[in-house]
Amino acid sequence: MNLVFLGPPGAGKGTMASRLAEEMGIPHISTGDMFRAAMARGTELGLKAKAIMEAGDLVPDELTIAMVRERLDEPDARNGYILDGFPRTIPQAEALDGFATIDRAVRFELAEDQLVRRLSGRRVHKPSGRIYHVDFSPPKEPGKDDATGEPLIQRDDDKEDAIRNRLKVYHEQTAPLVSYYEKKGMLTTIDASPRPDAVYEALKKALE
Repeated sequence: MNLVFLGPPGAGKGTMASRLAEEMGIPHISTGDMFRAAMARGTELGLKAKAIMEAGDLVPDELTIAMVRERLDEPDARNGYILDGFPRTIPQAEALDGFATIDRAVRFELAEDQLVRRLSGRRVHKPSGRIYHVDFSPPKEPGKDDATGEPLIQRDDDKEDAIRNRLKVYHEQTAPLVSYYEKKGMLTTIDASPRPDAVYEALKKALE
């Protein structure tokens, strides 16, 4: 099954995609993670993406489309995949239709005040990528990674000003995708406000 996960930053797309991908044995393809890996390696694409992402803006379509197309050609994506963070614009969705067949688009819905609370409370252990939340899944010792004791950071794009900008960009550029997939009869909407286990059960039921 080839899936597209839609929804604003902080709605839990990545968490649900990781769980479902593991259960189904297909790759979870996150453009955000792909760009962050390129940034960590210091590639030309990574350097271009760094300034854009830290301001909470979207990476230009042509860069993102080329990267996703290349990724979907890899052997592990032949039996299905979950796209998380792509497409983000109508031109990206139209480009995707040119080289892939999508079975279902899943939208995760959550109120804006809850999104800001979720994102601004997120803390990351940079070396491992482990994620905590000051309210929902705090570390044993505030500000420190459970496994190593090293300091946790707040990503620049998780600070409130950047969050508000990310949500504005989402509503302007990404929300129209809901109509795009709705018109194709491919859209499923999931309420992302309950606890993660309840959201995941609702997701699995919707995809049956």
